[in-house]
Amino acid sequence: MISEHISPRRILLLRMIDEAFEKKAWHGPNLRGSLRGISASQAAWSPGSKRHNIWEIAFHAAYWKYAVRRRILGEKRGSFPLKGSNWFRRPVEPTEEAWHADVRLLEDTHINMRQTIECIPEDTLDRIQGNTQYTYVQLICGIAAHDLYHTGQIQLLKKLQQK
Repeated sequence: MISEHISPRRILLLRMIDEAFEKKAWHGPNLRGSLRGISASQAAWSPGSKRHNIWEIAFHAAYWKYAVRRRILGEKRGSFPLKGSNWFRRPVEPTEEAWHADVRLLEDTHINMRQTIECIPEDTLDRIQGNTQYTYVQLICGIAAHDLYHTGQIQLLKKLQQK
């Protein structure tokens, strides 16, 4: 729920990440929607060696939501559930329970990202983040684009599995 005291720009940022992740949007599927109904075996399927599967893509998206949130808050690395960064080999244990736990992690990182966007000071949004060349607004827009990019990959992998 978006509070009335939040600026129109911040409302737009929240809508962008929500539409890319789970809310209905004009562009079609979002990341969460692309994962709906996927079984562990479907998520673990790969089109070939050295190609990512749906499970790895979903976990990668969770990692980058975590990483952007951490950058916005100026936190140090190390609080993500697994050691490493960017891409993680999945599944370690290809069970429905493990798959659903990783999807829940993705959902939780989205909720945490939303809360961060709601709470950071307005004058922070246009600042360059740390030692990068990107503002907080650019990082937030980027994470929405990242979700949609990987949504397209997941949709393609689902089609390839049907052949």
